[in-house]
Amino acid sequence: MSIGDIALSASARANLAALTNTTNLLAQTQNALATGKTVNSASDNAAAYFASQGFLNSANQLNTVKSSLSTALETVNSTDNSISDVTSVINQLQGLATQALGTTNTDTRAGLASQFNALTTQLDQLVNDATFNGTNLLNSTGNSLVVYFDASNATSLTITGVNITSAGLLGSNNTATSSWSTSASIQQSQSYLLTALSTLTTDASNFGGNATLIQTRQDFTSNLITSLTNASNDLVQADSNVEGANLQALQAQDQLGITSLGISGTLAQAILRIL
Repeated sequence: MSIGDIALSASARANLAALTNTTNLLAQTQNALATGKTVNSASDNAAAYFASQGFLNSANQLNTVKSSLSTALETVNSTDNSISDVTSVINQLQGLATQALGTTNTDTRAGLASQFNALTTQLDQLVNDATFNGTNLLNSTGNSLVVYFDASNATSLTITGVNITSAGLLGSNNTATSSWSTSASIQQSQSYLLTALSTLTTDASNFGGNATLIQTRQDFTSNLITSLTNASNDLVQADSNVEGANLQALQAQDQLGITSLGISGTLAQAILRIL
C-alpha cells in the first residue's frame, strides 16, 4: 500500500499538523539557544538581519580606524618622549657652557668645547633615530603625519614635523665657536641654548596636545563601535530566559502532541473493530 493510500481521520491529521508545527518551533528555539540569536539568516527575518549586518559592517570599518589611531598615538607619544630626551641633552650642553664660563683656563675651555661638540653630534644621532613606524617628526619640518578620524577619511589631523637637530635648534652655534676661547663665544652659546629650551617646550606642548586629541578620538571611536555592536545584537540576539521558557513549553507541547496523535490512532482502531 502506498503512502497515498493511508487514510487518516480528521483529528489525526489535525494532531499531526500541530505536532509538525511544534517540532519546527522546537528546532528554532533550540537553534536560538545554541547560537544566542533568534535571527541567524535573512530567511529568519530579512529586515532585522540586514540592518544588523549594516551595523556590524560600520563597526568593522571603525575598528580599522581605531587601529590606525592607536598607531598614530604611539607615534606622537614616541615623538614627545624623544623631545624630553633632547631637552636633557640641551641641559647637559648648558652645564658645559656654565663650567666653561666659570674658568679662564684656555685648555679647560677647549676641553669643555670638545665635549660640547661631541654631545651635539650625539643629539643629532638621537633625533635621527627617533623614527617610529617609518615616520620621523623631529628631523625635518618637511615631514608630517596625517591622522584620519573616520572610515571615509573625511576628517583628519595633520601633524607637521619640527627640526630639533643641533643645527635646527642652535644654527651655526651647534659647535663651540673658537673652542670657547673667549667669554663672549660661551655666552653666545648659552643664549642659543636658552632659545632651544624654549623651542623644545613649545614643541612638546604641541605634540602633547595632538596626543590628547588623538586619544579623545580613539575613545570616541571605541564607544561608537560598542554602540553599533549593541544595536546589531539587539536586532538578532536571543533572550536566553525567554527562549528557555519557550523550550520547556514546546517540549511539553510536543509530548502532548505525540500522546494526542496516539489517542487518535487508538480511537480509529477501536471504531474499525466495532465495524
